[in-house]
Amino acid sequence: MILVKKWNELELHTKILIGLLLGIIVGVIFGEKTVVIEPIGQLFIRLIRMVIIPLVFSSLIVGAASVGDPKSLGRIGSKTIAFYLCTTAFAVIIGLILGNVIQPGLGLKLDVGKVAMEAKDAPPLSQTLINIVPKNPIVALQQGNMLQIIVFALFIGVTISLIGDKGEPVLKFFDSFAEIMYKLTAIVMEFAPYGILALIASVVGSFGLSVLLPLLKVIIAVYLGCLIHWIITYGGAIKLFTKLSIRRFFKGIVSAQIFAFSTCSSSGTLPVTTKCCRDNLGVSDKISSFILPLGATINMDGTALYQGVCALFVAQVYGMELSLAQQITVVLTATLASIGTAGVPSAGLIMLTLTLKSVGLPLEGVALIAGIDRILDMARTVTNITGDSAATVIVASSEGEIDLDIANSKTVNA
Repeated sequence: MILVKKWNELELHTKILIGLLLGIIVGVIFGEKTVVIEPIGQLFIRLIRMVIIPLVFSSLIVGAASVGDPKSLGRIGSKTIAFYLCTTAFAVIIGLILGNVIQPGLGLKLDVGKVAMEAKDAPPLSQTLINIVPKNPIVALQQGNMLQIIVFALFIGVTISLIGDKGEPVLKFFDSFAEIMYKLTAIVMEFAPYGILALIASVVGSFGLSVLLPLLKVIIAVYLGCLIHWIITYGGAIKLFTKLSIRRFFKGIVSAQIFAFSTCSSSGTLPVTTKCCRDNLGVSDKISSFILPLGATINMDGTALYQGVCALFVAQVYGMELSLAQQITVVLTATLASIGTAGVPSAGLIMLTLTLKSVGLPLEGVALIAGIDRILDMARTVTNITGDSAATVIVASSEGEIDLDIANSKTVNA
């Protein structure tokens, strides 16, 4: 009883961290037998997916309607897109610098056999822009097409604000529905420590810690790059554009970071990221409900950084040298592809094949990192949601939509 009481007194991010560590221990001890508890993790992921679509849809409608003036919405959107593009470019550059310094592929002789990777092209940007407008909004909701859902919700929200009083009943409905979804999300999150324990135990049990050893330098380069990106790019932007301390920012989103690390899903982490930005960092519902769903869909800084490291890794393994012009091409390709592949399944793989193809590197190189992709995906996802949170705080500060009393409070809500 005492242990149960102590457990209940812990904050959620502490429970999640404990679940993560216990999952690693269980995976090491029981190995492939952990498949028995994997359904617990999958059940938790299904619960999270259950709340994502209604949460995003309702909160975006309320957010867009709350902004009111379409010009204000356009201003917020422009700031957000500009931030995402700039930080993505910085991420690729950091990845390339580390790839040149650490040289993860130098001297590594791996037998890739005759694995042939078929080039997977991202859809053209023009087609992506056309496809974001749903032909049938109901189908978009049913299929979980996030870009189309975002666009449809924004249209509804803006139209509600344009028709004035007649739109109030609909706005009140979605406002109440959004609050219901926030509460339901909080209930689902109580199961997070157990779901994460099962997920991590399954990964470690299936692949073993030895999966880290063959390509350790790649892992070090990606993780170090992500850490540098958090501190210099995001931390610098927070310091420059807000009155929030860097330490307070990272303390406020630690729950979302741990969750993203465990699940490797930016969209799946969205409810937690939203809760952190609202409750811990004082961001208004109007800003968080607009920027975070957009970021979870198109912001891929972690994936872009990984492109830079992996492109150089593949070049080094095959004894090829990328010129400065080719490395600049990698920066441009990965930055634009981060939006061009938005909403596409296996976006990381598509971006990598697209990047390798743009500078004439063998697509077979993708096979070299397939075994550790899950490990790399953990760092990529944490970086992606950290970028989403940074953008939200920065834009909220520029719009006067942040409560500094909450943001600078010593208390961090679970």
